[in-house]
Amino acid sequence: MSRLDRLKMGTVETRHFQQFNELLRYVFQVTKKDLQMVGWEEREIALAKKPVLEQADVIGWFDGEKLVSQLAVYPFQVNIFGRTFEMGGLTGVGTYPEYANMGLMYKLMKQALADMQQRKQSISYLFPYSIPYYRRRGWEIISDKMTFEVRDVQLPKIKKVPGYVERLDIEHSDVRTVYKLFSDTMHAAMIRNDLAWDEYWRWDVDELTAAVYYDHTHQPNGYLLYWISEDVLHIKEMVYLDQEARIGLWNFIGAHFSMVSKVVGNIFMNEPLAFWLEEGDIKETISPYFMARIVDAKQFIEQYPFIATGKERKITFKLEDPMLEWNQGTFTLCVSGDGQGNLIESNATPALSFDIQTLTTMLLSYKRPAYLASILRIKGDEQAVEVLENIIGRQTPYFSDYY
Repeated sequence: MSRLDRLKMGTVETRHFQQFNELLRYVFQVTKKDLQMVGWEEREIALAKKPVLEQADVIGWFDGEKLVSQLAVYPFQVNIFGRTFEMGGLTGVGTYPEYANMGLMYKLMKQALADMQQRKQSISYLFPYSIPYYRRRGWEIISDKMTFEVRDVQLPKIKKVPGYVERLDIEHSDVRTVYKLFSDTMHAAMIRNDLAWDEYWRWDVDELTAAVYYDHTHQPNGYLLYWISEDVLHIKEMVYLDQEARIGLWNFIGAHFSMVSKVVGNIFMNEPLAFWLEEGDIKETISPYFMARIVDAKQFIEQYPFIATGKERKITFKLEDPMLEWNQGTFTLCVSGDGQGNLIESNATPALSFDIQTLTTMLLSYKRPAYLASILRIKGDEQAVEVLENIIGRQTPYFSDYY
């Protein structure tokens, strides 16, 4: 019997959590030294990951009793233009090298996507370790992040605001309160449940601190998650609900002028930090952030909040998907006057053709149809592309649009 014939796909259960952790650590090259640096012991990391196996959907390949390949799907939610979607968060993807090039991960992903469809998780997110790898399987870039570096002499001058900042434990309820308000209004934001927060904190240093901004009515309107190491203030996340909170948080950062040589961190690509700072000659680096893929185009279209125009709109297109047969074929997109969309299989001649990756990044407004057509990701005549532009009807959302 060949090695491939010995393998069986199955559910990774809590009794497998030690093997699950060992495979994760091997694939992502997490050493004992890495764990010690963030204060983790072997037993702690095992116990921390055990709830994942209880709450997530984890499948893998087994060679006898040995777990050799795996992936996990977390039950998450995301905000897409103000509407909550069930989302399958793909993570924990890995295969031991001696079992590589056997098609194991492809089959796991195909099964995971079929399971997501059954659970009505019409979209999936992930953080890519390889953009080409996941793009070939139907995921596409939907957002960017900007890494910045601001020297101490470039920090903004203190501006008077009516509120104040308090330093709190990162688990303080006001941190979650602010994020909940933020994710309720921020397109494409993940709505963090307890599992999402647990994963968010998983590898953080002990020194991580929260600074929460409160307005004059003592309501939390923003927070900063940061730590200081070797004269550098590191920002893990900055979230604010209005410009007052942003100014208040930067006042707090600026108050470290005599303590740090620079501030480094990540922000959303469209936040005009360099423009906003008086000394705007700062270092900024843009890189891809989330990738996503529509799991079931029909389910997704039915949920998607198209703009109500009072008129029915239609377009027929050919859709391709590298993994999922239910997303392949010719479809007519029908959007009613009140913005309700439906995707119907059609025998009509398609006016456009594109793949599921393009549909995903287009409906999440990362790239416009006209641009995607200009780089040949959408094929068809200009008039049909213009019809598609009018149906989608949204500009790429900017961070500041939500305040």
